[in-house]
Amino acid sequence: MADGRDPWSAFADRQPGPRLRNGAGETTWFNWTQYPDHGPGAELLGEPATVADLGCGGGRNTAHLAGRGARVVGVDLSPVLLAQARERWQEVAGLRFVERSAVDFLTETDERFDAVCSVYGAVWFTDPDVLLPLLRKRLAPDGILAFSQEPPIEGCHGAQGTYIRRKNGGPPVPVVRWAHTCEQWRDILARHGFVTLDTRIVEAPDPAYVPTMLVRAAPRPS
Repeated sequence: MADGRDPWSAFADRQPGPRLRNGAGETTWFNWTQYPDHGPGAELLGEPATVADLGCGGGRNTAHLAGRGARVVGVDLSPVLLAQARERWQEVAGLRFVERSAVDFLTETDERFDAVCSVYGAVWFTDPDVLLPLLRKRLAPDGILAFSQEPPIEGCHGAQGTYIRRKNGGPPVPVVRWAHTCEQWRDILARHGFVTLDTRIVEAPDPAYVPTMLVRAAPRPS
């Protein structure tokens, strides 16, 4: 959907060019936060053989997981971002990209995943009452769901509307984010058959900036 209704292509147009290396000189790396070279990494997913990255954007996190030996699918709605991802990471084995919403992808696929991750991605921008039942079906029994997003503004919980503004003007594109506290996420995950393994707030490198909420969960044993 590379037209005026696609918020993520509008978002991509506002972003600077991708970093080619991190502070350690690596060409791929995994970052849960919005700040470079900050916070935990891919170790929070364990050693999965199969991974789905929901809202993969330009695919750096996705490529990093594939480089560790996993078979990885990156899912995103933006044809612009996916074109960038396919061009940049075309030589990485075990990696593919799919242009779908997370809900459509999880509904259509018959794959099972050892891990599902979402970094400021689909878990933030999809109604959890719609998304989590689909995730529960597609995760392996001992799988891991891990996602990050901004913590909610105090008193502003549930579906929250915002706009993606275009780099060169034009009408902004509306999107909806689901804002919940760590405690609310524990309740929501439990309602949909998950056990919360960990919730944390990762403070920004500069305390004046917005921290990152990080949540890890697993399917409740039958």
